[in-house]
Amino acid sequence: MKKKLMRLLMIGAVLILSFGALSACGSTGLSSGDDSGAKVTKKKADKLTIGVSISTLSNPAFITLKNKIQDYAKSKGTTVKITDAQNDTAKQNNDIEDYITKKVDAIIVNPCDAAAITTAVKSANEANIPVVCVDRSSDGGKVLTTVATDSVKGGEMAAEHLYKELGKNAKIAEVTGIPGASATRERGKGFDGYAKGKMNIVTKQTGNFDRAKTLTVTENILQAHGDIVGIFAQNDEEAVGAANAVQAAGKGDQIKIIGFDGADAALKMIEKGQINATIAQRWDVMGTKSLDAVYNHFQGKKVPKKTVSPIKLVTKDNVTAYMASIK
Repeated sequence: MKKKLMRLLMIGAVLILSFGALSACGSTGLSSGDDSGAKVTKKKADKLTIGVSISTLSNPAFITLKNKIQDYAKSKGTTVKITDAQNDTAKQNNDIEDYITKKVDAIIVNPCDAAAITTAVKSANEANIPVVCVDRSSDGGKVLTTVATDSVKGGEMAAEHLYKELGKNAKIAEVTGIPGASATRERGKGFDGYAKGKMNIVTKQTGNFDRAKTLTVTENILQAHGDIVGIFAQNDEEAVGAANAVQAAGKGDQIKIIGFDGADAALKMIEKGQINATIAQRWDVMGTKSLDAVYNHFQGKKVPKKTVSPIKLVTKDNVTAYMASIK
């Protein structure tokens, strides 16, 4: 009797477990594959509408990013809506709120400011709209993934290059990016960490990732610190502005400049010997990877919290080959 009762209990347990498994398989959504455990409705790429917010389209690197997102989305049949935040955090947050109101399926954002974007990211979270950050991160809220290069490593590479070129205790100026941007913090952290005890950073001034502002900033640096022999510009727009100021001052053969991005204007100035080097990012790769993160999410695939894009030191020795490789 006891054995019969035990068999009945075991059969009952198996039936309960089987029912639970079948119920899970029959749910209306599927796991997104990320750590949030959220459920999403499966959608093909050609059924998706994605809102894209770019920090500024005055930067040629971000134009490359925008164009790649558009081209790749078109090849997949995805509808994309793109806005230019014009480096205005309030405008960017408003643009994203507009995407949320229009109920887009996902949002891809290249933040102006890591702290300021947090409000918009949290709003998207509340609306169950996945967010992908590109090049720069968000300080708060939940993002599906951040697609970016290792900016700390890139900063270290820039410092190592200048150190090899200029030697110990060389006097360096550092032109930083937009205050609050994660790229500014991370590139500075990498550069400063490597340079400590090796080179003398005599001044740090912000160029706001802007060519015209950096030209003026560099003119002021050259007046106050006429004996510098190197400049680290935290993006290539700044590098171009710095190079123009250095050339105008007649110091093109005295000061080595390294930028960060791999923008076309900087690469051409490297060919001419007006900029010494850049830490080149693959904006085309970041564009496709950001969309692939969204596509994978809506197929229930696991999306890593960080998606790393490659970087490369480009100098006059390899610039021609590099430019040919990215066409």
